[in-house]
Amino acid sequence: MTTTRTLARTAVSGLLLMMLSAPASAVLYIYKLPDGSRLVTDRARQGPRYELQYRAGRRAPTAPQAPMRQRSKRYEHLIQNTARSHQLDPALVKAMIHVESAFNERAVSRKGASGLMQLMPATATRYGVDNIFDPEQNVRGGVRYLSDLLTLFDYNYRLALAAYNAGEAAVKRHRGVPPYQETRDYVHRVLLLKNRYASKY
Repeated sequence: MTTTRTLARTAVSGLLLMMLSAPASAVLYIYKLPDGSRLVTDRARQGPRYELQYRAGRRAPTAPQAPMRQRSKRYEHLIQNTARSHQLDPALVKAMIHVESAFNERAVSRKGASGLMQLMPATATRYGVDNIFDPEQNVRGGVRYLSDLLTLFDYNYRLALAAYNAGEAAVKRHRGVPPYQETRDYVHRVLLLKNRYASKY
């Protein structure tokens, strides 16, 4: 009689075989669903019912592998239109995308932040982003979040950027930019790039 352990081993072997036999350009995701079952898909899923278990493979080289300047030009109109629709400085938004993802719409951080503006799944859900890798949705969600942070911190760029990187609670707890080197470097880089991009607007 086939045991539960044998069935589990067979299922895992089948998943690994699928990954190994997939084209080099494919990305496969394994999600655990609330009922304990596994979903294997080539599309990233968002939402509380999808718990990412494994991610393997890579997508075929496209725009993200192009030079930085070429990638940034691709999103120039999107950045300008979205920023100005929320009364924000396009140079600030562009600088953030530069630092967050280097204009790579498929970027995923170790902590799970994704897309051009590196939205966390919870933040994406909060701002109605259904497809976190869709450039328009991602930038719109990120800009709305930034706008809320600027309002919260009385349009203090340093505090709003620190909150975007480290979280609102950390900024409030430390009553300023948190003493995290990553956050301080992030704020410094974004503001430096903002000044460079400002001359083009």
